[in-house]
Amino acid sequence: MNKTTKPKTDTETGATAMTAAMKAVSPTVMHAWYDIMAESAEFVMKRLQQDMETQRAILSCKNPAELMKIQSEFYQTAMKQYSEEAAHLFKMMSEATGDALKQAQTGQARSYDDVPL
Repeated sequence: MNKTTKPKTDTETGATAMTAAMKAVSPTVMHAWYDIMAESAEFVMKRLQQDMETQRAILSCKNPAELMKIQSEFYQTAMKQYSEEAAHLFKMMSEATGDALKQAQTGQARSYDDVPL
């Protein structure tokens, strides 16, 4: 009976799968990815802080009208912030894609007249 040998995985060679995948991309893409992840993390931290403040305000409500006011303000603010963040991340991703495409270009172009017929 033949013993099958299992191919080495990225973790066995000392690199995680994510590290191995990132080695395949350019530094420009890596920098853009880092910026997008940092922006996302910062947004989540700010939103969590605001969520905690809203919970404190809800727990201190003394009547239903006050509760409705706090919830209404919370949802309006959250929707505005999520929409703005989505637009901001989309812009960052678009710019990163443009930068990556510029870097991928060879800088050599053929003119229309040098194409053989």
